[in-house]
Amino acid sequence: MAGRTYKTEAVVLRSLRLGEADRILHLYTLDRGRIGAVAKGIRRTKSRYGARLEPLSHVEVLLHQGSGELQTVTGVDLVRSHHGAREDPHRLGVGLIGLEAMLRLYTEQEANARAFEALTRFLDLLDDAASGTTAPPDGGARVSLDPLALSFQLKLLWLSGYLPHLGSCAECGAADATGGFSPKSGGAVCRECARSLTALSLSPEGLAGIDALLRRPLADAYSAELSPRARRDALAAVTSLYEYHGGFRLRTLSA
Repeated sequence: MAGRTYKTEAVVLRSLRLGEADRILHLYTLDRGRIGAVAKGIRRTKSRYGARLEPLSHVEVLLHQGSGELQTVTGVDLVRSHHGAREDPHRLGVGLIGLEAMLRLYTEQEANARAFEALTRFLDLLDDAASGTTAPPDGGARVSLDPLALSFQLKLLWLSGYLPHLGSCAECGAADATGGFSPKSGGAVCRECARSLTALSLSPEGLAGIDALLRRPLADAYSAELSPRARRDALAAVTSLYEYHGGFRLRTLSA
């Protein structure tokens, strides 16, 4: 069957070396969801595309789909480079967490316009934060505890169908849901249910912090005023949902 060429917006999630001059790209596209593609000759000094296809880059890409699993990049126009975020170590770390979350949660070639919009919004906010447009996190804070990183991951889990239930016990429906957090039950649980489940021991401020991040738009993540404990609890909840529902851990969360 003859291949065909098409154009779509995409974000570069990962770039891997292939041979002496090529790279394999993991892209999240507006029209096809996640795809793999080969960028031939991209590592050569005279490559027209090299600087445009770095992780975090938002591009409009021309792709040729042949008979193999990997498509071929035949043209690239830059929409937004996110150079500012890429040049700052903390912002880069936050961005890489978001990219890995997309890689692990969205593995199919299936369009998801809401997920794509969330990803591009997240990257735009990283640039704004790098330029001082939004409030920066506490100095010296771990990248994995950054409020924007936590907010984005919670929203991706929501879009993936794993919205944490927080208003009442996710197991029995009791009004008091301060006993802990159970990824198996899908959210906060009462004290009695927590004893019979493998539940995380999260503080009331941690549960309130998760709720605040879910309710607020991404742009307001830094105004949530989360305590260090609330951030750690939010990270623990996110990690537990990854492990239970997806069977994976994000390597970038060790930063």
